[in-house]
Amino acid sequence: MIVMFRASDDPTSFHDLFATHPRLTDLALAPDGTRLIASVQIINDQGTGYVSRLCEVDPSDERESRPVTRSVQGDFAPAFAADGTLLFLSGRENTDPAAKESESQGVGLWALPEGGEARQIALHPGDISAFAVAKDARTVAYMADLRPGAVTAEAYADLRRERESVMVNAILYEVTTTCAFGAGLGPDEPHTFVQHADGAPVNAGSQGLAGTGDMALSPDGTLVAYTRAATGRAPDTNVVVVADAATGVERHTFSRPGQQYYRLAFTADGSALVCQRQQEETYATAWRVTLVAFDLASGEETDLLPEFDNWPWPGRAVLSPIRGDATLWFTGDERGHCPIFRRDADGMITRLTASGAYASPRRVVRLDAVTADQQPAFLKALGDLDPLPGTLAEVHVEADDGFPLRAWLVLPEGASAERPAPLIIAPHGGPQMSWSAWTWLWNPWPFVARGYAVLLPDPALSTGYGQRMQERGRGQYGGQPYRDLIALTDAALARDDLDATRTGLAGWSYGGYLANRAATLTDRFKAIITHAGMWNLEAFQIDTNMHAYFRRIFGDPRTQRERYEANSPHFHAAKVTTPILIVHGGKDHRVPMGQALSLYSDLQRLGAQVSFLHFPDEGHAIGAPNHIRLMYETVLNYFDHHVLGQEWRRPAMLA
Repeated sequence: MIVMFRASDDPTSFHDLFATHPRLTDLALAPDGTRLIASVQIINDQGTGYVSRLCEVDPSDERESRPVTRSVQGDFAPAFAADGTLLFLSGRENTDPAAKESESQGVGLWALPEGGEARQIALHPGDISAFAVAKDARTVAYMADLRPGAVTAEAYADLRRERESVMVNAILYEVTTTCAFGAGLGPDEPHTFVQHADGAPVNAGSQGLAGTGDMALSPDGTLVAYTRAATGRAPDTNVVVVADAATGVERHTFSRPGQQYYRLAFTADGSALVCQRQQEETYATAWRVTLVAFDLASGEETDLLPEFDNWPWPGRAVLSPIRGDATLWFTGDERGHCPIFRRDADGMITRLTASGAYASPRRVVRLDAVTADQQPAFLKALGDLDPLPGTLAEVHVEADDGFPLRAWLVLPEGASAERPAPLIIAPHGGPQMSWSAWTWLWNPWPFVARGYAVLLPDPALSTGYGQRMQERGRGQYGGQPYRDLIALTDAALARDDLDATRTGLAGWSYGGYLANRAATLTDRFKAIITHAGMWNLEAFQIDTNMHAYFRRIFGDPRTQRERYEANSPHFHAAKVTTPILIVHGGKDHRVPMGQALSLYSDLQRLGAQVSFLHFPDEGHAIGAPNHIRLMYETVLNYFDHHVLGQEWRRPAMLA
């Protein structure tokens, strides 16, 4: 028997600690480098949600971290103005006696000078959702909504009140998608506003219904850049807009068919705009990501990483603050890690970190900006989950096409040849992702604390293994990626500290699809858990908010029927013999609820053993801490029952 780390009904069980642990979300460094502000999400008093706080971390690591702001509504998205004033977003009430009632509520932009009191400097009806600052000027840009027919914030507020008073929430779509990023869109349309220190906000233009708040200001505050979202008529192409910050008049637009641009940043002299360019996967071409620079004088676009085989993602490139210096820094997946890279002006690329991603629950690190393959200095912690209840190892094997594969293997304490651990295989989402950093969703450590080993495979279509990894999985979601998954599973189970007779499979999103795929192709697993996984690809590509993306890969099911028959698990539902637990959110727009309902009804009709854990108010991910605890408790008990042979324990909150 495997010794358990904590009993599942212990209120201090690891997944309870995990769900309530503070979550570091943002960092902001002052212009002079002396202050570092972290945005940290902490659980609310009811245990049903998270609220954000701002804390100061000493960059020199001499002092303990300390809270900077505290409000019931939460303070988040820190950034520093040119003069060192801390800016942030908050829904706190404006208590300034001079403020109008309409200026006292909603998420606004706040300024907090060191040693002073916070004051609201911008508010918009319906909230401000993102902002950017100029490096050398007292200018900010922010994203806020307007509605068709409303030119000003005042007109927008009037329209909102009128619709609310007559209880109308209808939306008329004409050229855009209806939902994106896990939420329905409209009728509010994000716009970019620029506010100077001595004037009213200037509307610099619409970001489109699916606007992301991707904005940047030139260092002198004279130009604002933002992305305008793709439309239903050109779903694979967005537009970079550069506008005059004083008038809102467009100066430049950049776009390229089949490409989308994200994460904008101006060079220190304001002469160029650097951003991430993505070419998404189609049936004929693999996904590719690079960094490009737009010269604002000539309009010329230059690929900054033409020979870099991996991708500069996730994250935004950091540009040198020195005028005329073209050095920049970026992160990129690399064989299960996410190092930081430096690109010099001559194009030479240096990996600064020897390993790791440093996106752990609470760690903030300090790095030298030049030295290669270094180990960072860890600054004082904001909270701690240590010691983690196990160790990390790697699994390597050659795929059936000769490609070298690898995976992380997380081993529980006490696993040995004498006491081999049961194994859970957990394919990641994406599919363009990697197990390269800490994740708050389907984290392996709650399973390891329960005594399970967890295999974290990176199959075909994973990032960090070069473009060949994309090519070998292109257009075949259920082909090479599935075979890689099984190859890595077999390689792991060749170890004598793992028990090949007690295995389970659990995946989320694309990982949920691979779990569904595996259920129709093998009976080797004792139980399978599928969270937000695709089941019927024909129905899925019609309903998902990424309809255009998936249709480019799989085509029209009436004319490319063979692609669906080769990849959609639902055609083989009658072959499922493994017990399956489905987990799904009722507000999931990425993988709509119909996929879970179809899977559940198909397996019920065919007499398979299936259960369905439904969260009506959750989306593509499970976000509320009370739901996170319940999900882990349910899936752990499910595996305990089917993999370990223990008696089924229905969680008390589901009784």
